[in-house]
Amino acid sequence: MFGKVLAGILLAAGSLMLFSCGQGKAGKDQGQSDTLSAMQQNLAKYVTVRLESDISHLTDDQKQMLRYLFEAADLMDAVYWKQSYGDKDVLLQGITDSLTREFVLINYGPWDRLNGNAPFVEGIGAKPLGAAFYPADMTREEFEAWDHELKSSQYTMVRRNSSGALEAVWYHEAFASETQKAADLLRKAAALSDEPGLKKYLELRAEALLTDEYRASDFAWLNMKDNLIDMVIGPIENYEDELFNIRAAHEAFILLKDVEWSRRLARFAQFLPQFQKNLPVAEKYRNEMPGTDGSELNAYDVVYYAGDCNSGSKTIAINLPNDEVVRSEKGSRKLQLKNAMRAKFEKILVPISDVLIAEDQRQHVTFDAFFANTMYHEVAHGLGLGYLSDNKKVTVREALQETYTSIEEGKADILGLFIVDQLHGMGELGDVDIKDYYTTFMASIFRSIRFGVSSAHGKANMMRFYFFQERGAFVRDAATGTYRIDYDKMKVAMNELTTRILTVQGDGDYAAAKAWIEADGAVRTELQQDLDRLMQVNIPVDVVYEQGPSVLGL
Repeated sequence: MFGKVLAGILLAAGSLMLFSCGQGKAGKDQGQSDTLSAMQQNLAKYVTVRLESDISHLTDDQKQMLRYLFEAADLMDAVYWKQSYGDKDVLLQGITDSLTREFVLINYGPWDRLNGNAPFVEGIGAKPLGAAFYPADMTREEFEAWDHELKSSQYTMVRRNSSGALEAVWYHEAFASETQKAADLLRKAAALSDEPGLKKYLELRAEALLTDEYRASDFAWLNMKDNLIDMVIGPIENYEDELFNIRAAHEAFILLKDVEWSRRLARFAQFLPQFQKNLPVAEKYRNEMPGTDGSELNAYDVVYYAGDCNSGSKTIAINLPNDEVVRSEKGSRKLQLKNAMRAKFEKILVPISDVLIAEDQRQHVTFDAFFANTMYHEVAHGLGLGYLSDNKKVTVREALQETYTSIEEGKADILGLFIVDQLHGMGELGDVDIKDYYTTFMASIFRSIRFGVSSAHGKANMMRFYFFQERGAFVRDAATGTYRIDYDKMKVAMNELTTRILTVQGDGDYAAAKAWIEADGAVRTELQQDLDRLMQVNIPVDVVYEQGPSVLGL
């Protein structure tokens, strides 16, 4: 239903420019036509993509398994609404305009995630940095003074008890109805699996949803080898908690493995220890050896996004689990969402390149380079340090607090390019032009910057843009408004940025990370003008999905 509505809106939006949600909200001083125009512009930032995949090779049991997984994913969606906003139904009941309702559903709340979380519903104030994970009236000082054993737990909601004091409530208790139903559905799906690894994972993940003990199921997920169907489900990422970067938000992906592409990628995991050894930093910043036993690269068709991963900008690759203990002992899996990646490349990246990249360098923007850069971004999350260089009891995540996600995403981006450069030098990429990877990387910076300051990925790309600019990695032609890459200087800047990020992480230098984000984590005037040109020619910022059982023909 939403895909049809949005398609009509996009056609109607025509040549409308990017709308700033801080201006032009629906109100008494505006007519209905102005309100609709504003929402048309908001919705025009997204293009609809159908998440289709061939399921003719699946058995009847596997198709029934998918039906159960879709139901479980929808329950994660319901939980995420409670974490990100609160009561979805009450919010929607107060909105009569159908376009505004659709935009609320995209954003999982009344704040525009692609515009710095600006409110777009009348009477709504600024989005709380802690979303709905914490009491609305809780201050940072109150939380820091709070002495509780679950204070830093990823899997608790912070609430006030009857006397007004802070208390921590386990997710499985706070969302008991949803987690119990989801666990039951995962067990039903497991009973239909003839693949032992998938069966064990689903059973353990069901138990984890009821206990908030996820490590055993993380190990089981890494041990799966031959499953055609895959699912990521539960509280995973910490992006929604912008106050402390502690609480994990619920989400779900449903995936179908692309066996042929996965086979082609499998050999690259063996190089992880060598990449770690070659990092351009002092030995103390690379003295952890990444696990390789469970480190796999696989390609998938993604057929469902729910919860956190479906809000605002959509991920096109996954690197999990996040548990530092599991990653150190077993490694991680890097999942490339090939159909989603292809859609963003064709509908967003190529059109951006046609506007902002120097004409004679556009030939170097290729899907293979985009795929590789994205894939090695996920590989790069496993490099560097998980714990501080001088204190192996404190994780980098804990030390950098709310700055962690932007710094970590910046690390993964630049180390992904570093890995590509290493593989090219080793002759492992075959007969390719390294300029493809550098040019596609530069074009991708513009794509990700448009996610805005509310996105860790957006801030990381802004910081990298200005770092590259200061070092002459590219030059902007004032006459054409296009950017020309200096490949030699870009390689030097790549190594310098790698060194800086890994040092900040290894030292746990919160002050340096915070100052860097404050200085370079926002779009300046000239760059904003170039980004505005992309909206003037109707290039979407991101995608929304038409997805679900009916799209797959179930």
